[in-house]
Parts: sequence; structure tokens; C-alpha cells
Amino acid sequence: MLEAVNYAQLLFPDFSLILCGYLVCRYTALNREVWQKVDSLVYFFLFPVLLFHSIVKSPLDLNAASNLIGAGVSMGLIAIALSYSLPYLPVIGRYIDRKDHAGAVQVGFRFQSYMALTLSERLAGPEGLLLMSVLIGMCVPIFNIAAVWPMARHAKSNFWREVVRNPLILATACGLLFNGLGLHIPIFLEPSVSRIGAASLALGLMTAGAGMQLSSLRQGKVLTTALLSIRHCAVPLVAFVLVQAFHLSPQHATILLIFSALPTASSCYVLAARMGYNGSYVAGLVTLSTALGMLSLPFALAVLR
Repeated sequence: MLEAVNYAQLLFPDFSLILCGYLVCRYTALNREVWQKVDSLVYFFLFPVLLFHSIVKSPLDLNAASNLIGAGVSMGLIAIALSYSLPYLPVIGRYIDRKDHAGAVQVGFRFQSYMALTLSERLAGPEGLLLMSVLIGMCVPIFNIAAVWPMARHAKSNFWREVVRNPLILATACGLLFNGLGLHIPIFLEPSVSRIGAASLALGLMTAGAGMQLSSLRQGKVLTTALLSIRHCAVPLVAFVLVQAFHLSPQHATILLIFSALPTASSCYVLAARMGYNGSYVAGLVTLSTALGMLSLPFALAVLR
């Protein structure tokens, strides 16, 4: 119990930024319209720069991290399969609207990248940050493709056009290419790029708070319960099993368990709204997921670990 309290204290700075974003959006002139523009800035520029820099700045030893990568990708594929399967389940499937599911299914497997990087550095140091960056680099393309596919399929839009326009996929691909070729960011640009990354973490967490809304969750209660149960209960338990199956070291196990218990990505509602789905409903799911992260992260790190 004491260890769970300690982890909750470690998580407090990140959740306090989320709370700040919520309060500033609700009670000042910096309303939701302002924060939607900030969120676009983070999603299309600041965070891709951070992701690219995190992958490029240190040499990747893929052999040493191969078990962690295998466990992380396996966990992600299982989460995607569980989330995709919901409309086809015999009992609850009849209560799930297919269009709502297409827009919201991403909540079951996507993750809050800003929090992933800050927590990994705080709990596992610079090497933990690099490991998390590698894991994000491997999983972001898979998760974003899995998020876009059901929406593009349901709306009959061009799937590959949506994929190649995704800034996180582009940043990841460029970062891995640069690292593989042994290229580096010029030294004189390092301070500027580092500050952009720091800004993306703080603003990303605040935009997650600014986007919180619960009123839209009156609909789709079965879908809401199922997706959040996958994100905050099933996936950490799957990670626990994979830690044993892949014989992960304590440091790698910590990174995987952080990765498994994160709140869903705040950009879920941006992607859903941009592709013509019910953005307010997805924003409500992001809100609940953010709150549940304060339970699932201490559970994964203090109990499962």
C-alpha cells in the first residue's frame, strides 16, 4: 500500500498539469477554442519533434531491447484485437453502435505518449527514456494504423492517405531512418529542439485536461465500460504475463508496465473529430481514461511489478 502511495505521489506532477489545463479552460478566457489550436500545435509539430529527437539522440541497441520490443508489440496487438472484437461478442455486441465503435476503438489501445516519456525518465533515468522512446517508435505506427483503419473503412475514405499524413508516424519513420544511418541533429540545434520537446510534454498534458468532458458519455455506456476495462485492466494484466513470458529485466519490466497502464492518447478525440466521427464522445472517454490512469498506473507499478 505504501509503495502504491509513493507511485501516486510520483504521478502527481503530471496529473496536476492535466488539472491545470482543465481549470484554465473552464474558468478563464483561454477556453476550448484556444486549447483546440494548442492541441493541434502539439500534435502536428511539438510532439513529432520530441519523438524524433528522442529516437535520434542516442544509438539504438535493438538487440538488447528486442525482448522489450517483442513484449510491447505483442501487448499492443492483443489490445487491438480485444478492442476490435467488441461488436462481435455474443452478449454485449448488440448494444454497441458500429459507428461509435469505429471512432472510439482507438481508446482501447492508444496511450498518452507525453506521460510515458516523463514517467520513464523519472522512474528509470535516461536509459529508461531511451527504452520508452524505442517502444513508442515501434508501436506508434502500429497503433495509429489500427486507429485509422476502422474509421477509414466505415467512412469509405482513403486509408493510406490518412496514414501517410499522420505526423507521429512520419516522425517515427524519420527518427528510425536517421538513427539507422548514424545521422545526428547538429549541436547548435540541440538546445532549441530540447526546449520544443519540453514544451510538448507540458502543453500536451494541459491540452489533455482542457479537452476533458463527461456530458457526452450518457450514450454508449456498454462501449465505454468495455473499452476502458481493456485499457486500464486487461492490458496491464496482459503486460504482467508478458513480463514473465519474455523474461524481462526489472528495468524493462518497469518500462512495459508503465506503457501498459497509461491513460489513452488525448489526440484520440482530435483524430476522431477530424475524420468525421463523434469527437465529443471520444473526448469523454479520454477524460475518464485520464482519471482512471491515477489508479491503473500505481496498480501496475506497485502491485503487478
